[in-house]
Amino acid sequence: MTWYALQHKPAQGDRALQHLQNQEIPCFYPKITVEKVKAGKRTKKLEPLFPGYLFVNLEQTDPRWAKLRSTRGVLRIVGFANKPAAVGDDVIRHIRESLDTVAEQGGIKPGQAVELNEGPFEGISAIFEAYDGEERAIVLISFMQKQQRVTVPVSALNKP
Repeated sequence: MTWYALQHKPAQGDRALQHLQNQEIPCFYPKITVEKVKAGKRTKKLEPLFPGYLFVNLEQTDPRWAKLRSTRGVLRIVGFANKPAAVGDDVIRHIRESLDTVAEQGGIKPGQAVELNEGPFEGISAIFEAYDGEERAIVLISFMQKQQRVTVPVSALNKP
């Protein structure tokens, strides 16, 4: 399988990601925490590393290619001469490792098992996926024989 870049419609990156994941297309939408100063106040916000773009991992012969152009939030497949432009695995791996280094600074690594200790998911085991800003985290829980992405407060995470 090869990685390809998709351009999403303005301000619809999360929507495109969700619809691609609903089609079970492997995606990568790297985000980083950015500190901004507005009207003298500092705020931290999670923003895409590559505004306007996300990555999908597909074979050239995959029948899901036909669905990409009509997926909500997707604008176009990035390519040249009417052929999708491949993104090297080493490039994606480097981006992931760089993001993992940033996430490790929070104490929990992506892929690490955690237990939720508050809220409606209290006592459930999960797998940490990423930080979603300073106070929230995205975890994967097993529900109805499928892994579901859930956003929870960072304070609800316990390392087993």
